[in-house]
Amino acid sequence: MRRYSRVTGTGSYVPPRRLTNADLVAELAVKGVETSDDWIVERTGIRARYFVADGIYSSDLGLVACKNALQAAGLQATDIDLIIVATSTPDMVFPSTACILQNKLGANGGAAFDVQAVCSGFVYALTVADAMIRTGAANKALVVGAEVFSRLLDFTDRTTCVLFGDGAGAVVLEASDTPGILASDLHADGKYVGILCVPGHVSNGHVLGDPLLKMDGQAVFKLAVGVLEEAARATLAKAGKAEADIDWLIPHQANIRIMQSTAKKLKLPMDKVVVTVDQHGNTSAASIPLALDSAVRAGRIQPGQNLMLEGVGGGFTWGAVFLTM
Repeated sequence: MRRYSRVTGTGSYVPPRRLTNADLVAELAVKGVETSDDWIVERTGIRARYFVADGIYSSDLGLVACKNALQAAGLQATDIDLIIVATSTPDMVFPSTACILQNKLGANGGAAFDVQAVCSGFVYALTVADAMIRTGAANKALVVGAEVFSRLLDFTDRTTCVLFGDGAGAVVLEASDTPGILASDLHADGKYVGILCVPGHVSNGHVLGDPLLKMDGQAVFKLAVGVLEEAARATLAKAGKAEADIDWLIPHQANIRIMQSTAKKLKLPMDKVVVTVDQHGNTSAASIPLALDSAVRAGRIQPGQNLMLEGVGGGFTWGAVFLTM
């Protein structure tokens, strides 16, 4: 009998502090940075985002998301034998955020590690967890995207600081004899490192380089639209499916224009695209599981439906996963 993996529970969490565009515009004005709600909405589709308070970390956000996912799956933390956390904002240099989260959950003993593929991280992590479950290396996994991107932002740069937010999303992935994840497709091209990066590091007790986010928005947009279509089509081909088989497209929530362009290329109407970027902003690796959980809990996504998850991020990384709920 062949062994597969299926998503059996979803969960998410955003911190309490919500900043509308108007809130952020007012805060930036104090710093001498001019922008407006209209400017942000027109270029990105973002209307609000959430920021963490001091002393709150990616593992704290992931903890709540995981508890919600476990409850949805009807499992206890002790049932989990694999935790993979996708994050670009780990709690510390080491150990991994996954190990810290594992201890907070009380799920100690199984494998736990982080995946760093920036905004594609959740798709990468889900693919790795699927492979481990298929080979018998794990039976029940938590796959998490958790980010505190607000701590990487340059609040003197209006082209980037308005884009990002904090949050976490998680899924429970379990072994099954019924196909769930049908196919995936992952890629990276390191020659594009410079168009989206945080070029700083710790050395001898000091931060060297620039620890704030840098992005060439036009270059990212141009590359993203092309590779997202390619990854989706490659994944469909591997799964033996067609565009018409996609019930829901859940893309990385970076920019409404990128999402609209990708949907158009895949011949999908926007009412088949899960959009949360307007309320969450770009939460990097957390954006896909946040959007997924939002749609599941709203009753939009139903058992048996086919989902295309896809992300693109710094590295440059990109990928897609096609699954049946």
